[in-house]
Amino acid sequence: MPVLLLNCQNKQERNAENGKIMHWQFPLPRPHTGMLLGNGIQGLMVWGEGDQLTITVGRAGFWDHRGGNDFSARTNYQQVKTLLQSKDDQGLKKAFAIDQDRGNSGRPHQTGGGRISIQLPEGWQLTRGQLHLEKGLIEVIATNANGAEKSYFISQSPDSELAMVELPESIEASEVSIKASWDLIAKELEKIGVSAPNRFELPNGSGFQQNLPEDLPLAMGYELQGNRINIATALSQNAEQDVKSLLQNADISEEKANALAWWENYWKDTPKLNLPDQTLQELYDYGIYKQACCTPPQGLACGLQGPFLEDYQIPPWSADYHFNVNIQMIYWPTLASGKTEHLKPMWDMLMGWYPNMQKTGESFFGREGAIMMPHAVDDRCQVVGSFWTGTIDHACAAWMAQLAWLHYRYTMDESILKEVAMPLMHGTFEGFWAMAEKTNKNGSEMLELPVTVSPEFKGSRMDAWGKNASFQLAAFRMTAENLQKSAEILGESADPRWQEVLDLMPSYTTITTSREKENPENTSEKIALWEGMDLIGSHRHHSHLASIFPFVTIDPFEEKHKSIVDNSLWHLTYTGAGAWSGWCVPWAATLFARTNNADGAVGWLHHFDRYYTNEGRGTLHNGTFRGMSVIADHPWDERPEGTPNREIMQLDGGFGAVTAVTEILLQHRRDGIHVLPDIPRDWRKFNFEDIYTEGAFKVSAKVENRQVVEVTVESLKGGGIKLWHNLGENYQLDGQSMQGALLEREFEAGEEVVLKRS
Repeated sequence: MPVLLLNCQNKQERNAENGKIMHWQFPLPRPHTGMLLGNGIQGLMVWGEGDQLTITVGRAGFWDHRGGNDFSARTNYQQVKTLLQSKDDQGLKKAFAIDQDRGNSGRPHQTGGGRISIQLPEGWQLTRGQLHLEKGLIEVIATNANGAEKSYFISQSPDSELAMVELPESIEASEVSIKASWDLIAKELEKIGVSAPNRFELPNGSGFQQNLPEDLPLAMGYELQGNRINIATALSQNAEQDVKSLLQNADISEEKANALAWWENYWKDTPKLNLPDQTLQELYDYGIYKQACCTPPQGLACGLQGPFLEDYQIPPWSADYHFNVNIQMIYWPTLASGKTEHLKPMWDMLMGWYPNMQKTGESFFGREGAIMMPHAVDDRCQVVGSFWTGTIDHACAAWMAQLAWLHYRYTMDESILKEVAMPLMHGTFEGFWAMAEKTNKNGSEMLELPVTVSPEFKGSRMDAWGKNASFQLAAFRMTAENLQKSAEILGESADPRWQEVLDLMPSYTTITTSREKENPENTSEKIALWEGMDLIGSHRHHSHLASIFPFVTIDPFEEKHKSIVDNSLWHLTYTGAGAWSGWCVPWAATLFARTNNADGAVGWLHHFDRYYTNEGRGTLHNGTFRGMSVIADHPWDERPEGTPNREIMQLDGGFGAVTAVTEILLQHRRDGIHVLPDIPRDWRKFNFEDIYTEGAFKVSAKVENRQVVEVTVESLKGGGIKLWHNLGENYQLDGQSMQGALLEREFEAGEEVVLKRS
């Protein structure tokens, strides 16, 4: 099989025996350029250069919880509203200030584990790597001066914190060593009261236990057994003993067999895409692979970095849970890929928080039953930092409630609706209702939200707020609408306030301003961030357009919305991507896909792949180089000597790209399921199989000469479907002639039909 370099168009191949393989070229000089393998708890980043192979080992959940911001003990919504309206900057800062006496600089954070370094024998160099996606197996290939090749194979248990490195039989590592994250950032950890780790020896290896002032310690160790290195981690009160026990008692043959079986089961019912665009094909394939590594049912709820925590710095933004797009984006692909069981760790965590979210919500909003979910929290729902606009962003709760509602819609599992979605929606609604005020405008009664924010716009300035932020309006309306649908499904009484929201609250706020600066007399009406606030420049958060996607509270093609939506997307393009970060690029791609601009969506996904992934495919928050966005870093291979590595890897953008790809192919809109509503210009022949959609259906399609020629629909639970099949007015349904662009039909559970172009 030929070697494919990173700058080649085709970066992966399929072999009938080995499955799909992706290729890397060494050197891979930093942890986040490495090949990834994870089980939702333990994460491996395999990297290195020259004659040294390095495996950075992260352990999700290694939290230093000190320093959470208990803002709700100091203020409430009415007080914040008064402070903002009176422009009391000092009062606002005091209300959200961090308690410096708590240590840790007021920021709970996760910390990396450590690294294993394997010194290759003299004369051998790392040359390339292969990731066998369907086996969850990493192969690192070393070469000597004579051109001979030897492979190191790295695998991982799916159920325990154990990884295995198989050395070539004729090669033994000349040296294996272990470092704790402490060894790389001791000064940074000492400043916040963390002491050096305890070291321990093993029969043929060593390890360490990193203690924290108030939290459980993390232990990590390795042992060399013949031509295999076993690596273990543990987070527990007896972490060192747990690592020793795992290394001593593990049945390696059984662990490897379990891993192969787990990966085989994962892939067997995962949607398959055969696209003519290799960039998008790889974004999908690697993203779906990483979903298995980051969000498996047996893992922990996935934060910004999941288990892939670097060891050379405290992870940026604490590797926490950001609920104003990032976590939702990470979990979006679980829907279309049919892996909704991967949401279980997140729901377990959130519902475990529920009593505390309700206590905080009732205190802050002054309303019984209200919940509150600030945008940046640790795994105990403690606020990280003092960013007041994010802390009071109530759409965070609405967004997670929507994800739970969609979990129900994709599975039709009423237990999810009752036990997760309904509590989250009810608690969210009560918080919004406490914020809302009834007013009279031009003789008509209206509902308004007097103090709202649009995520991250203007940061935490005193003027970073306004009335009726479009993001909050869409979130409130979505919550009310989904509550109505849920009550009907469950046979419960509807709350009349839900309809009031839909009747009296606008879908979004608009503003009419100059279309372009050089021709100020040309004006257009478009969606505003909040009343009187236009998108005045490039901004990374597209939340004011959430009514289009992801909340889907409007039909962008409906006459009353169409020109406003067109103007808004024109303006988004006009203001440009100069201040965008990585995760907002696939969101933009999805907005264009949702408005029948598939080529625009494809273009933005290529932009993401080129400018927001590093040389090892790591998905980044900052651009990989300057010139495309002001949120960008010095090229890592050109940065000045001594410049610290502050690479910001986040998982969200990669998973957002997976969603954008599937949205090009299949969308559930307000009027039904749309198959390939707009086919990219250069996509002449391709197909996809078994993309999941709302109503618990799986849809497949074939395209030839840029025309949909066949669509297959399978119902998993039975029920009705509205399918815009894109086969033309005349088509065949299981061999019978049919007419019309829309198929409306009832299905039995397990029933499958095939539609073909006539």
